Amino acid sequence: MSEIERCGFVALLGAPNAGKSTLTNALVGSKVSIVTPKVQTTRARITAIAMHGQAQVVFVDTPGIFNKTKQRLEKAMVAAAWSGAADADLRVLLVDAERGLDGNTRGIIDGLKKAKMRAVLVLNKIDLVRREVLLAMADNLDKEGIFSDIFMLSALNGDGVQDLLAALADQLPEGPWHYPEDQLADIPQRLLAAEITREKLFLQLHQELPYAATVETESWKTVRGGALRIEQVIYVRRGTQKAIVLGKGGQQIKQIGAEARAEMTEIFGCTVHLFLFVKVRDNWQDDPERYREMGLDFHR
Repeated sequence: MSEIERCGFVALLGAPNAGKSTLTNALVGSKVSIVTPKVQTTRARITAIAMHGQAQVVFVDTPGIFNKTKQRLEKAMVAAAWSGAADADLRVLLVDAERGLDGNTRGIIDGLKKAKMRAVLVLNKIDLVRREVLLAMADNLDKEGIFSDIFMLSALNGDGVQDLLAALADQLPEGPWHYPEDQLADIPQRLLAAEITREKLFLQLHQELPYAATVETESWKTVRGGALRIEQVIYVRRGTQKAIVLGKGGQQIKQIGAEARAEMTEIFGCTVHLFLFVKVRDNWQDDPERYREMGLDFHR
């Protein structure tokens, strides 16, 4: 391994639910991005940092890119993903091998071509697809003419992840590291805490509350003994949704809070006292402040 320091940004692109957040966490070796089975879980651009030898690889986990954006939030998320691609030193297009080349992935490839951007192709979830199907898919996508390398891996079980990291590290420009060696992510703890609660919200409520909710950390205080006292507000758009989040006798929100608190305690390394409140705000998706919290451009 060369002693020359390298550092650069790698944008992870893909259709919703391609596995970008799972891959981000696998590359870093720790949870820095929330993961749920729902599409469009990632809203903000999450910056995660992985070390490989003398190379610091800064991954930008972008929101999923999809073709038919209607709401302001959807448009802002897709704009953030393309902005991350344009600003990066390298780009990785993650394709769900089980799903294959769907319309959203086709749109991303066309967008890369239009912008004259090359990328590394990664076929994910290879444990779910027969080898001959994978090879045919890789061959067809290679003919697009924009991929410098092709990797096959499973972000969930880790197969092939280190090979990808090593290859990306070797391609980064020479230069000093941007972050301390032991830093895993460049995301405010307040935002990470809100994302953790939002993940538990999505996992608990499944189909009942698709994208009508967001979470904001309103208060963050260090109290006696070094514990954290965190107050968060879950914003929903209608009163009926508030009732769903609270659950019968408040049991649903207690469960969400317990799971979020346990994960925050593990990640932040201290006792966490978490207090959740639910408020109805019909127009939260049209509030510029919510977009600033997520690092999104309200005007896109």
